[in-house]
Amino acid sequence: MSETGKIATVQLGSGGPQVGVQGLGCMGISEFYGETDEAAARDTLEAALEAGVTLFDTADIYGRGANETFLAPFVGAHRDEITLATKFAIERTDDPHYRGVRNDPAYIREAVEGSLRRLDTDVIDLYYMHRRDPLVPFAESVGAMAELVRQGKVKQLGLSEVTGDELREAHAVHPIAALQSEWSLFSRDVERSAVPAAAELGVTLVPYSPLGRGFLTGAFADAAKDLTPDDFRKHQPRFTGENARTNAALLEPVHKIAAAHGASAAQVALAWVQQRAQVHGLTVVPIPGTRKRSRLLENVAATGLVLTPQELELLEPLADRVAGDRYPDMSSTATVRE
Repeated sequence: MSETGKIATVQLGSGGPQVGVQGLGCMGISEFYGETDEAAARDTLEAALEAGVTLFDTADIYGRGANETFLAPFVGAHRDEITLATKFAIERTDDPHYRGVRNDPAYIREAVEGSLRRLDTDVIDLYYMHRRDPLVPFAESVGAMAELVRQGKVKQLGLSEVTGDELREAHAVHPIAALQSEWSLFSRDVERSAVPAAAELGVTLVPYSPLGRGFLTGAFADAAKDLTPDDFRKHQPRFTGENARTNAALLEPVHKIAAAHGASAAQVALAWVQQRAQVHGLTVVPIPGTRKRSRLLENVAATGLVLTPQELELLEPLADRVAGDRYPDMSSTATVRE
């Protein structure tokens, strides 16, 4: 924390705005993690801004647009204070199980207009391609995104779940400010190719699920038993059955380190991401998601936690021992293309 009581800032990409070193993922406000107290969620948004969190992350898929609509009043009230990020590419229908990926220019033009309308704003600060469709030439997709920048509808471009080579290819078409990919003590695939490429190009990495969708906090031990029926984590391989038991046992050093610092497991996990990025010479802005003010304040306090070399060594092997994939179907992640 700075003398103002707010978290420090970093630059988003090359020539981008200064943003708080931790952002807020807003997905869970609208879907995937059970019911939301909307008044509490709005209070959390305000608490985040008060603490110096300025990067707010959403997507058109979250709640099929409901998340963007929910954020609109907050965006309007604080437009000059925040950096607004949203995403396109994942297509949904009335079939709750369907997820398509579209990167064609016509779809991109349609998607941005929908997001602008729902967010009730005339410009998106950071516009991500949520997932890559390898069947559409990258130059066409990124070229269409670049046109949005020229039209003044978007300020900066981002990608999500791409390989290092894909990041370089896109960056050659138009500068990419941010790469959003899963990165945590339990998920380090991104270090193979994307992290080195981002460091090389001056791209900010925005780790999503830095708390392993809550599992790293110890908030639940087995999704099948501990979570509500509408919680999507019940369908993720890492969080049920024997995989969950194996992975819960891996948290012992996290809790041990937390106790030594008088901190929480969540704070240790977030501090690890920040310090791991330093090893790679990389700027990061993790976006842990929460709907509660208390959790938000706990998370931002992690920006002041420094782990010792010995503690980092204890945490180093965890990801290699994790049981189960990140998603039931990994086909739309960078991992299968590396």
